[in-house]
Amino acid sequence: MNLKKYENKNILITGAGSGIGFAMARKLAEINTNLFLLDINEACLIAANHRCHEIHNATSVNRNNHTQEFSSSEITASSGFSVNTFNVDFSDTTSIDNFVSHVQEKNISFDYLILNAGISQRAMALETDFSVDRKIMETNFFGPVYLVKKLSDMLLSRKTTHISVTTSISGLFGFPLRSAYCASKHALFGFFESLDLENDNIKVTFLIPGRINTEISKSALLSDGSKHATMDSGQAGGMDVNKCARIALRVIAKGKRRKLIGGKELLMVYINKFIPPLFYKLARKISAT
Repeated sequence: MNLKKYENKNILITGAGSGIGFAMARKLAEINTNLFLLDINEACLIAANHRCHEIHNATSVNRNNHTQEFSSSEITASSGFSVNTFNVDFSDTTSIDNFVSHVQEKNISFDYLILNAGISQRAMALETDFSVDRKIMETNFFGPVYLVKKLSDMLLSRKTTHISVTTSISGLFGFPLRSAYCASKHALFGFFESLDLENDNIKVTFLIPGRINTEISKSALLSDGSKHATMDSGQAGGMDVNKCARIALRVIAKGKRRKLIGGKELLMVYINKFIPPLFYKLARKISAT
């Protein structure tokens, strides 16, 4: 795919240590761009940093027939290639504050915000401890909302900023064992679509994945807040994460508002919209894991 639109841009990716976020970072590492990778898992960030440099050097060899040296890991606003990693917990506003203070001190602004961080759920609604509901909402909804509010001066001062929000088909309807997860993804549409409509210089793209082959199910929270720690069969049989990343980046570059990404499970979106009785019948029968 053509990544020219992303060249020499400052691109922030949350949830960049694994899954779709990491796959997008790997793809963008093929070109000269300044990546700002955020994740709660520091070990994953270190690995992501190293892998992005490996990819960039390898593609540079193919392009220029020589290996470029690693760029500095220090923040830079200049053109070229850099990877800047930040250990950020999106359920903790202080953690977000620390990141924002750091980039403001360096006077960095972002061309693209790719908001991908999130956690899922595997628990019945009435059996889920309220602290788990709150944890999911803090991470999936309040975290990204708080981040963009803290970056509001930068967003309002720029000619244009493109924000990509990774939601889910579960953000379009309810689904068993996903009550808080669905709620958090529903909420993202309301806030960020309003943000888009209020600001001519802010463009928002909603990525709406179905089942993508990532390990999100392993970190999904059970009713007591412990991890599911299991790879769901539906997740394992989902779309390849690299294909998902390519589609996502192409859609963002084209400036599309919404994009469903996935396989046959996306049919549920249309069934829900046009044949609601059938949706309710099927949703109770489809395996939630």
